[in-house]
Amino acid sequence: MELTYLTISQTAELIARREVSPLELTRAHLERIHRVEPLTNSFITVTEEAALASARQAEIEIQEGGYRGRLHGIPLALKDLYETSGVRTTHGSKIYADLIPEADGEVVTKLKAGGAIMLGKTNMHEIALGVTNVNPHYGACRNPWNLERITGGSSGGSAAALAAGMCMGAFGSDTGGSIRIPASLCGIVGLKPTFGRISLQGVIPLSWNLDHAGPMARSVHDVAILLAATADYDPDDPASIDVPTQDYLSHIEGGVRGWKIALAADEFFSKVDEQVYAAVQAAAQVFKHLGAQVFPVEFPEGYAAAAANVGMVTSDAAAFHLERIQTRPNDFGADVLERMRGGAARTSAEYARLRREQSRLRRVYERFFEGFDILLTATTPVPAPPIEGPSAIEQARLLTRFTAPFNLTGLPALSMPCGFTTEGLPLGLQIVARPWAEASVLRAGWAYERAEQWQQRRPDL
Repeated sequence: MELTYLTISQTAELIARREVSPLELTRAHLERIHRVEPLTNSFITVTEEAALASARQAEIEIQEGGYRGRLHGIPLALKDLYETSGVRTTHGSKIYADLIPEADGEVVTKLKAGGAIMLGKTNMHEIALGVTNVNPHYGACRNPWNLERITGGSSGGSAAALAAGMCMGAFGSDTGGSIRIPASLCGIVGLKPTFGRISLQGVIPLSWNLDHAGPMARSVHDVAILLAATADYDPDDPASIDVPTQDYLSHIEGGVRGWKIALAADEFFSKVDEQVYAAVQAAAQVFKHLGAQVFPVEFPEGYAAAAANVGMVTSDAAAFHLERIQTRPNDFGADVLERMRGGAARTSAEYARLRREQSRLRRVYERFFEGFDILLTATTPVPAPPIEGPSAIEQARLLTRFTAPFNLTGLPALSMPCGFTTEGLPLGLQIVARPWAEASVLRAGWAYERAEQWQQRRPDL
């Protein structure tokens, strides 16, 4: 039994039956990190001593009958913008290199309350403003499927650590696709929930208006477990919205028979690599075999939504980092500084129009989903590009194309594996639904995952 490639679901049952101990599990993951981390550069900080101490405590609690649930004793990783008490939180930046928060953020607090073991903080694109994860301060994160390819970003370290068996689950953030893009390029599952579903308290911001916290794992069911542990209204987070959470696990087995599924077939979503196109079309056929009706559709105003998101991201980032741009510009990477300066140059009138466009498109997309249960698209137009390739800014324009519209409008969106290229690179399917319908996205993803089993493959490391 290879402990580092079990799912959270499988492992939770073993821990509950005391067939696997949290200490045994944590040691296996730390050994895997020692062996594989030099190849992928997935972590900025590994908290080995603290992880082992937490694992020993979890083991004692479970032996004494204090089992807390599915995350008790499970080793997880956190993108290095989640504030962690006593552990540095760099934001992938030189400027934050020595930041040691005094308290945990809300997501971290919930995970620890469930008994999860924190292995460390994962590599990310600097300040989360980019999708290559080629970080000038902490080094490039490398894709486990091909070490000369990017992981995607900005949550690339979390995705790479999962694909390489260095953790069982992780958390990232998503402002223009930063969970879903690396999930697609690294062959794992990543969920961007509805805006306001998971607290951002204690997550260093990129955009107050577009940031989403979300879970990443190697299976849809595991993502549902992580969402259930962290989704809640937080009165201390101004972006949190008081909408009741659903039971993400009780109906996940229900399937999609009778559902009406939209397949994005317009010019915006059809400009993709041939192998990406074929994989998404094949996925649509699987949903038909599962009993759903699939309708090719012209999805509305993808170009407008993507453009508005890009404009807002850079302006919001410039607003948050304005003093640092003015006083420490040379401490930013060239691509990040260029994008923020562009955002700072945007006028208030231009930004007001972007906010108006956001409100308008939210309504347009909500109306679209009155006729469909879910929407299918590719997650990224291409598989993982080479590290030594086009500039980070060019890659951002390309790789956020299909993800950014759903940040702007705040809709729940899942990326999951839907095939591999002839070169062995993962391909991602994106599943989107109406606001607050995370349960539908997860149910559809779980039905597809069980039918195809793409997640059973693993990189040769």
